[in-house]
Amino acid sequence: MTYKTVLFDLDGTLLDTNELILTSFVHTLSSCCPDRTFAKKEIVPHMGKPLVDMMAFFKRHYQIDTPLEEMVRIYREHNIRTHNEMVTAFPHVPEVVKTLAAAGITMGVVTTKQRNTAQMGLDLCDLAPYMGTLVSIEDVKHPKPHPEPVYKAMKDLGAAPRSTIMIGDSRYDIEAAQYAGIASAGVSWTLKGEDHLRAFSPTFMLNDMRDLLDIVGVKSN
Repeated sequence: MTYKTVLFDLDGTLLDTNELILTSFVHTLSSCCPDRTFAKKEIVPHMGKPLVDMMAFFKRHYQIDTPLEEMVRIYREHNIRTHNEMVTAFPHVPEVVKTLAAAGITMGVVTTKQRNTAQMGLDLCDLAPYMGTLVSIEDVKHPKPHPEPVYKAMKDLGAAPRSTIMIGDSRYDIEAAQYAGIASAGVSWTLKGEDHLRAFSPTFMLNDMRDLLDIVGVKSN
């Protein structure tokens, strides 16, 4: 199979935003519950869900009195303020994206982030010019794992299911691809661990972003 379209998740797949996300959650929860200590490991299992859903879970779980809207505001303020000093592309991502583009592969990003912060990351790491579409949480009624974001990206790019593959670090990426009837690839650098991701039966597993070139059928420079 030759793939002509590659859809990427953003956080944890193209961009290493892990520390930014974790510290933003710890900052928010600590601001709302100053008498309690929060560990980053408590947050990791929920990563990949929309921000509001994650924050609503923590509000219920820890019985936090702060309004949900205020918790989200605190998170986003910290996240945007510290974004550029904490975000980098994962190894080999820029070179692989450029190689795919040079070979005529169409690409897009499908994320549960807001558009403005997703665009910040793509711009920071010089990936924006190579992405033909960016589907954010604001662009759909149903986020991943629902297939709607994948369908929208494919429509934007004029992509066919048989020649499209979705790359991600979360079960929600793999499941969204499966529900949309397209191939998927998990990434071994997921914070939740490769074994966790393999349990959801991705079509492929990438140990290195350069593995994607062989899968798509593009020769490395």
